[in-house]
Amino acid sequence: MLFAGLLDKVIRDGSIEVIGSDGTSRIAGKGENPVCTIRLHGRFTDLRLCLNPGLHVAEAYMDGELTIERGSLCDLIEICARNYSHLEEKWYFRLASLFDPARFGQFNPMGRARKNVAHHYDLSDALYELFLDGDRQYSCAYFAEDAPDLDRAQIAKKRHLASKLCLRPGQKILDIGCGWGGLGLYLAQAVEAEVAGVTLSKEQHAVAVRRAADANLRDRVDFRLQDYREETATYDRIVSVGMFEHVGKRHYREFFRKVRDLLADDGVMVLHSIGRLDRPAPINPFIRKYIFPGADLPSLSEVTAAIEPSGLCITDVEILRLHYARTLRLWRERFNANREKAAKIYDERFCRMWELYLVICEMGFRYLNLMVFQIQLTKRLDAVPLTRDYMFDWERKQAAAEGGKRQHAA
Repeated sequence: MLFAGLLDKVIRDGSIEVIGSDGTSRIAGKGENPVCTIRLHGRFTDLRLCLNPGLHVAEAYMDGELTIERGSLCDLIEICARNYSHLEEKWYFRLASLFDPARFGQFNPMGRARKNVAHHYDLSDALYELFLDGDRQYSCAYFAEDAPDLDRAQIAKKRHLASKLCLRPGQKILDIGCGWGGLGLYLAQAVEAEVAGVTLSKEQHAVAVRRAADANLRDRVDFRLQDYREETATYDRIVSVGMFEHVGKRHYREFFRKVRDLLADDGVMVLHSIGRLDRPAPINPFIRKYIFPGADLPSLSEVTAAIEPSGLCITDVEILRLHYARTLRLWRERFNANREKAAKIYDERFCRMWELYLVICEMGFRYLNLMVFQIQLTKRLDAVPLTRDYMFDWERKQAAAEGGKRQHAA
């Protein structure tokens, strides 16, 4: 079996038993725990998996050509992730990567960007209710000591971001990639600011507008169905969470030039994005094809290289390491608990695809050097205080105020 032979060359931690379509079996690895058993179906599945395992293993699982007989999908992907660096060492892997067009970076002009966003974010509204928190925060949560569960961790994330913006009442804030509006509404309520949010998702925009109306904040919160590149106003504060991954490597400099143009001279911008701790590399081919077309995950070297000529100053950088792995695990557990409901919205193949997405991303953050970075940017070096104490002071004061409101409401 070709695929079992390939696995045996790269698995040094754990093992996988492969049962071919003819019933023969082979254990790849040293037979150590964890052991996962997979069965291949179809005459050419074995060969296909060897040609592009990063894509075709996932497709085979989606299509039922690869089934798991012992262990779980999480066990399988975890073994692969823990040994992925050994696959990258092989000459044939490096040769194949030279022909991956994604290594040159995604090209996302406005029209294509809208289509890419619609592919993922305009899925059924009911789907996201099955696994996200109550505020629909679809980005990395922040697991501070006082945030033991998903909902509280997402509140802590919003508070943590707000602490870096040096907020004051009456400021004008732009939220680039505002999603379902949760962060924009939080900022408007936290300091009585005026918030404009832009998104390319029709479904997210409709929900955000409705939420602003329900909260009686339409006089201070304006959510727009608009590309950030079309914005022309000037803002005291700019924040962007989980959107930079969709900008595309070829557009990084364009993004920061636009931020510079939109930001007031004494303004502050905070960027929250998934990134890489190691060298630049293409995004996982399954994620690119089925989940986030047009997406890229930057290394910090790529981001700083794009910021340097923009006229913006980097005034603070924070790396969130395993927070997203924990977030994705909670999303996966919630999704699996509601799997039957998800299958009624779509079908079983979609459920297998979505489970793959959540597991692959979780293991990427646990084993493959993925992380989340938060970068604070200004035009002037004196736009923020000299030490970081102001962040912690604001965050603690705000947490105490929010805790008092919860107790009062109870």
